[in-house]
Amino acid sequence: MKILLACCSGMSTSLLVNKMKEAAKAQGLDDEIWAVGQGEVDNAIKDADVLLIGPQMRMLKKKMTAKGDELGVPVEVIPPVMYGRVDGAGVLKMGHDLKAGK
Repeated sequence: MKILLACCSGMSTSLLVNKMKEAAKAQGLDDEIWAVGQGEVDNAIKDADVLLIGPQMRMLKKKMTAKGDELGVPVEVIPPVMYGRVDGAGVLKMGHDLKAGK
């Protein structure tokens, strides 16, 4: 599965991306996980199965959801607690649940 994370600059999520990759590897998953800044979302979403937005960008959810709906890519905001704790396993599960429609 391809999980795209978006934040203001694309750099603040890098630690979370690494933790998610570690969790995916530990679970035997071959997920592709990467982060981009908000200016790159329109292009990168085309290659994603789900888009998870950093809590600092929650005000853009409606706009990004509209783009995701066009492409069949579900969009959700990462809860601030999960983001702050850099909960890679939790956010990974969130991405898989979102794709599964849970």
